[in-house]
Amino acid sequence: MMTYGEYPKEAATTDSDVESPTVRNVSDDYFVLDAVTHAFNVERDNFSDIEGAAAMAEMAANFASGAAAPAYQIDKDKWLRNWSVDELANILFRESRTDVAAYHPLPIYSFKDGLSSLEKSLEALQKYPTRFIGGYACIDPMRGKEALVELERQVELYAPYGGPLGLKMYPASWHDGNIGHWKMNDPKIAYPVLEKAAELGIGHVAVHKSIPIEPIEFGDTFNPADLEGAAVHFPEINFEIVHGGVAFVEETSMLLARFPNVHVNMENLNMVVARRPRVFAEILLGLMHDGGMPVMKKLFWGTGTTQYHPRPCVEAMASFEFPEELLERYGLYMPIQQITQDDKQGLFADNYARLHGLDLDAIKAGIKDDEFSDVVELDAPWSNARDLTVAAV
Repeated sequence: MMTYGEYPKEAATTDSDVESPTVRNVSDDYFVLDAVTHAFNVERDNFSDIEGAAAMAEMAANFASGAAAPAYQIDKDKWLRNWSVDELANILFRESRTDVAAYHPLPIYSFKDGLSSLEKSLEALQKYPTRFIGGYACIDPMRGKEALVELERQVELYAPYGGPLGLKMYPASWHDGNIGHWKMNDPKIAYPVLEKAAELGIGHVAVHKSIPIEPIEFGDTFNPADLEGAAVHFPEINFEIVHGGVAFVEETSMLLARFPNVHVNMENLNMVVARRPRVFAEILLGLMHDGGMPVMKKLFWGTGTTQYHPRPCVEAMASFEFPEELLERYGLYMPIQQITQDDKQGLFADNYARLHGLDLDAIKAGIKDDEFSDVVELDAPWSNARDLTVAAV
């Protein structure tokens, strides 16, 4: 019997051909900005809600251990650790063709530090300023005025780095032993936070959707349809649906078609393109079904590293094409064309940079002579994780 979130190993049929790091890969043709990365702390002494945290840690560990190619798998027991910023940086920039990344701290307080701490985000920006282009603030809106004060504090902490890239929130809440949930169209819980974010100059709000976390009753909290109210009432804010398309594809497609300020962070879809490219094609086409090709510019790449190794995902996305027969089934009002190299460069970096007003030329110049610029041959997967013995690729 599979445990919560576990992949059946016998079903892994894609990504089995792992190239030597000395072989040029099609991913070399792209500049890759990973829009969501984490250095998780999934050690048991970081659990505050033992049952809930344990279930979520196991689910994430199953992601990492469930890579299709054995070279990218990591033993679950070894993955359940307090990942360091240094490990994250080396996995991204020495073991994959990722060029730069954004850091997402998390407000999942079934873990004492939220699972991915704010302190690690600030450490990443301080240690690797050319590679981590920014980090997000993160709060629990159900904490009311306390959350607003905390948001002000975090904006001050990010001030030396140009302010936060945005605000990250979860529709679930853990506080004083209670578990609650809220929606993005709630005038009493969500709107005061969005008003404060706008007041503080935060123009981007990323909210976790589509993937329920922990085996408890949340109702339809993870359905992104509640972004309708937020998008209407706060047109000055861009909303990023994190994990958009993993579930609720039809609802997400309609939101993308209707609202210019709704976008999708593709975190977890990276695993799908690596493991099941045809399923990924159906999801991506489903997201574009209502809005057509313009929706392609509203999607951007994210891997959630360290929850999965980034390299097979980047390589799978770089070589991805739509199966031609699927193109005839999607595009409700207008045809959808085959994905191009320009489209993929948009997904990998350009769309996110345009949305956040980032100067990609300056970013590229900044990494030319940094500590990772000497990388020619990629290190073996997970080889930069401490205390691990890995097989060479």
